[in-house]
Amino acid sequence: MNIYVGNLPWSIDDQQLEDLFKEHGEVTSARVITDRFTKRSRGFGFVEMESGAEDAIQALNDSEVEGRKLVVNESKPKEDR
Repeated sequence: MNIYVGNLPWSIDDQQLEDLFKEHGEVTSARVITDRFTKRSRGFGFVEMESGAEDAIQALNDSEVEGRKLVVNESKPKEDR
């Protein structure tokens, strides 16, 4: 399952995002989206999980990381947005 993670602290990188989710299941990939030119975080990312995705969404949605309340939900394909 592909998971959208919004309102990320600017300091979080791909590895830290993966670490946040791997305690809930098997993470296939974790990527913080960055600005193409400045390479700075855009404040959101995507995590793909083999297992435990529902648990991760339940546990992490509305949780606080570095003072920011995360928005975590199932990612919708672009055509469904």
